[in-house]
Amino acid sequence: QVQLVESGGGLVQAGGSLRLSCAASGRTSSASVMGWFRQAPGKERVIVATISWSGTMTYYADSVKGRFTISRDNAKNTLYLQMNSLKPEDAAVYYCAAAPDNTDSPFFSPRYWGQGTQVTVSS
Repeated sequence: QVQLVESGGGLVQAGGSLRLSCAASGRTSSASVMGWFRQAPGKERVIVATISWSGTMTYYADSVKGRFTISRDNAKNTLYLQMNSLKPEDAAVYYCAAAPDNTDSPFFSPRYWGQGTQVTVSS
C-alpha cells in the first residue's frame, strides 16, 4: 500500500502563487507515476498534471499550461505542484494520485489517492 499526504493548500488572491506537496510513504516503489487532480464543488474530478517516474515526461491540462509546474523528488518521495498566476477557476480540492508503472509514461489510472488539500482563490 501507498499513503499519500498533500499539503500546501490555502487561500490566495488571484494572480498569486501556491506550492502543493505530496509526501508518499509505504510501498513507494508502487508510486511510480504520479499526478495532481482537482475537483471543484459540483464538478467531476479532473486531471491537472502528471509526471513519469524519471520526471522527464509530463502532461498538463490545457487550462494550466504555462502556469503550473509539476515536479518530483524521488529521494524524498515527494511530488510538487507549483501554481502561479492563479485564477478563481483554479479553486478546488487538489488530490495527489499515484500508480505503479514500468514504462516511464506520465499517463495512468490512479490506484492510490491522497485526502486532498483545499485551494481557494479570491478575485
